[in-house]
Amino acid sequence: MAMHEGGSSVLEKILGKRIQAFRQRAGLTQQQLCNKANISYSTLTKIERGAIKAPSIFTVSAISKALGCNLDELIGNDQENDPSRHLKKSRNGISFIYFDVNGCLVRFYQRAFIKIAEEFQVSTDLVETAFWHFNDDACRGTLSIAEFNKKLAEKIGINNIEWQSYYLEAAEAVPETRELIKSIFNNYKVGLLTNIMPGLLTSLRRLGRLPNLPYDAIVDSSEVGYVKPEQKIYEIAKERAGLSSNEILLIDDTRANLVAAERLGWHVLWFDYANPSSSVERIKDILI
Repeated sequence: MAMHEGGSSVLEKILGKRIQAFRQRAGLTQQQLCNKANISYSTLTKIERGAIKAPSIFTVSAISKALGCNLDELIGNDQENDPSRHLKKSRNGISFIYFDVNGCLVRFYQRAFIKIAEEFQVSTDLVETAFWHFNDDACRGTLSIAEFNKKLAEKIGINNIEWQSYYLEAAEAVPETRELIKSIFNNYKVGLLTNIMPGLLTSLRRLGRLPNLPYDAIVDSSEVGYVKPEQKIYEIAKERAGLSSNEILLIDDTRANLVAAERLGWHVLWFDYANPSSSVERIKDILI
């Protein structure tokens, strides 16, 4: 099968992005895909980020088989050439919108904290304080879910806990942003840029808590090893968007994350967790 077209590698342009999108759509972590395709973790991560420009056709075939799609679909499904999409720029030059997940697309924190507090007869403040003490390390992927659970339980003063169960039970979609993403997807590139613990983004998508779309880019903090507002995660997001900073809009409910993005030349918009309808209207105004 030819891997080059017009002097440039088709795989170099789209393969890493396509594999990541198909993998996440299938609800697989990188390690799970490696196991199914019988390839090394380092090989897959390098292909997804574009470090391997022309991977072996046998490797790509193994990946497509593990993902349940054919080779042509994996290589050729370039969303930029999707005739159903009519991509444009806003009057401010925005053509790519990154959405935060927790606080913008799903709400969960208070409900999960309250449920844990009631079940273990401790204060909600204790649960919330303990959670934020370890959250960043878990979102970076330097602390596994099992390790996070152990530390959270110790901090609260209980024997054990499975945070992911409380999170997924409490997480509910924000209907206003769900509808917004669906309405703008045909005109703007859309991505997810989120601080989240390992495996939870995949679980949210599998459970239907996030819009079921073939996102143009997904930056999962636990996979890239950095969290907002660290500069490196924005650099990774910019690279995956494939655009200049002034073409990207970040929508986030944490002001520190927005300040960091704005310093790098991004457009930003604060999402009011308590008033999603108003926030959605402000987003629409920016994208006119």
